[in-house]
Amino acid sequence: MSSKNNIVVLTSLGVAMMMGAFQVSASDEAEDYPSGDLEFLVAAGAGGGTDNFTRTVKPMLEERLDTSIKVVNLPSASGALAHQRTANSEPDGHTLDFASSTLVTSLAAGQNPTGLDQLTPVARMQSDVMTLIVNPDKHEDFEAFKTYAENNPGEVVIGGTHAASPDKMAFLSFRDASGLDISFIPYDEEGSVSSNVLGGNIDGMFGEISSTLSYIESGDMKPILVFAEERLENFPEIPTTVEKGWDLTDGNERGVFVNAETPAEIVSQIEQALKAVYDSDEYQSYEEKVNLHYREGWMGSEEYQQKLEENLELYSRLIEQT
Repeated sequence: MSSKNNIVVLTSLGVAMMMGAFQVSASDEAEDYPSGDLEFLVAAGAGGGTDNFTRTVKPMLEERLDTSIKVVNLPSASGALAHQRTANSEPDGHTLDFASSTLVTSLAAGQNPTGLDQLTPVARMQSDVMTLIVNPDKHEDFEAFKTYAENNPGEVVIGGTHAASPDKMAFLSFRDASGLDISFIPYDEEGSVSSNVLGGNIDGMFGEISSTLSYIESGDMKPILVFAEERLENFPEIPTTVEKGWDLTDGNERGVFVNAETPAEIVSQIEQALKAVYDSDEYQSYEEKVNLHYREGWMGSEEYQQKLEENLELYSRLIEQT
């Protein structure tokens, strides 16, 4: 055998040995997972829908993975810091990013430097219904809101989280469909939006029933329009966008992400643990209690990846049209 052929054989053996060692290492890591405490990075502020989702999952996942979990809220820059920290973390599945659709809306707006190629979606667990929510002392119902907006062009102000959020996408699509002359103010945290609705500083907010349920139950807030085809079972008096003639049914999705370099075996292990949480009676009871059961929330890693890419394309078109 020539020296050239010897070099080729030795090189091939070396590559094979390296690949074998990597596969064994990845398998060992998955077998030992988790090897330490986990960290949940919440790409949103305290008290909102994503934060409530994260803190509900925390004890359930701690029990299933037999570990401790630390929750860290990173709401600044539409949650971009949480995505960056996850993308730059060790790819071992110990740093999990809990995010909403803001991940892709901010990416579509050019406000999120972390692309979908830098994160791996583990699972989607919620598909929330977007809702127009008001202070009933200011607007009794949707017809009253619409009439006021028509008679006072430019004066109605709607609040939401961040300038490139699902709330803002809902506002843009609603304004385009309704033809109403209304404006939008972004806030860093959902709690701030709610406070300004309650205080009468703004006319309403686009958000989810799940994150404002306590205010709705107390009568301090009232949903007056839902982005859905059919009326919600628990709120049959609220009209839908579709019955008004507007094809608007978009909502806010929430899921879990890890560093894109995380071994597939570990991603699969986390996905299975989250599916067990999702299927549990405890989690399903939570979903029903906060009105998250109207749409199927679960999507596995591959299906969620495809949905995120489709959403990114949709939101990019919406923003280009403004």
